[in-house]
Amino acid sequence: MKFNPNVLDCAAAPIAEAWSWVRNPDSDRLLDLCQAVPAHLPPQDLRDYLGDAIKAGEGATYTDIRGIAPLREALAANISERYQGTVDADDILITAGCNQAFCSVIDTLCAAGDEVIVPLPCYFNHQMWLSTRGIVPRYLSFDAETAMPDPAEARGLINERTRAILLVTPNNPSGAIYTAERIGEFFALAREHGIALITDETYRDFIDIEVIPHNLFADPDWRDTLVHLYSFSKVFSLTGFRTGAVGASQALLEQLKKVQDCTAICAPHAGQLGALYGLRHLDAWKLEKADELTRRAVALREAFAHPDLRYRVVSAGAYFAYIEHPFDAPARQVVKRLIEDQEIVSLPGSYFGPEQESFIRFAFANLHERHFEDVVARLIATQTD
Repeated sequence: MKFNPNVLDCAAAPIAEAWSWVRNPDSDRLLDLCQAVPAHLPPQDLRDYLGDAIKAGEGATYTDIRGIAPLREALAANISERYQGTVDADDILITAGCNQAFCSVIDTLCAAGDEVIVPLPCYFNHQMWLSTRGIVPRYLSFDAETAMPDPAEARGLINERTRAILLVTPNNPSGAIYTAERIGEFFALAREHGIALITDETYRDFIDIEVIPHNLFADPDWRDTLVHLYSFSKVFSLTGFRTGAVGASQALLEQLKKVQDCTAICAPHAGQLGALYGLRHLDAWKLEKADELTRRAVALREAFAHPDLRYRVVSAGAYFAYIEHPFDAPARQVVKRLIEDQEIVSLPGSYFGPEQESFIRFAFANLHERHFEDVVARLIATQTD
């Protein structure tokens, strides 16, 4: 049989490849900074609720294509409060994780040969999906000082095939948190040209709760331009339940429902119940975990201030740190050496788009800060071997 050439040309799944380089996954010395996975289970009360609900037969059926109404209402209220704007339940569609949200939005907006503007470094699954669909990513260069994309550069890339600008903030892989002003500039640019601004804000619960991430939902016409992606996976430790969301105009969601019906039919019902419980009952727990990660990012920066360390933290926030390595070598080679010689598992910058060979990504949410001095000591050892 013959295979889709777009799939054949697509890079392999990066996480699996990185772990294939690990000689002993059960080693007590192994430090896992690879995949963005919560380092804790969901709280006991959420687990108890889901156990009781499933035993009672809840969550076993299909839901409406858009998701259960109480969850859409609760998420709309949550977004409205968090962003000081106006979002209605009809603006929400629940998906099987944020990855499916992105894929479905892209399939709704783009045909093969269309273009999406993507800042570097970029999330590898976004890049992979564009590749398999025959959609052209037009990359914005990476500024290693600000770690934020430039809207003026994006303006020069827009043409008749451009369908969207994509922003991921807090960013995966860099951990950079884009300012509300910068996001607003991209929104204005997208509106001016009649294209979508897609914001993947999976990690927005792990930044300062006192700061509004952006003001776009306060614009009464936000639905004409903004497509908001969200995930319950990290915030409530529900990665295996595959529950995410799209916030967008009803016109876009009506078309997206066709894609949803052909791929997932609906998001997993049990995951929707868990997400709803989290929105209703877990604010304090969520803030506690967010505070832990904020302290962890600070601790990582402090550890990397070691005078003998030549690795540099470019940016850090939410779950991630983007690290500039000191070698004249491909990032893949650096990461393989860290795994083989120091048992530190991370990802090479080359997984996150072109011109990223000088960088590696640490998913520091996986590792308690008490290990950071050991990480730095092992990194220093690679400088002298």
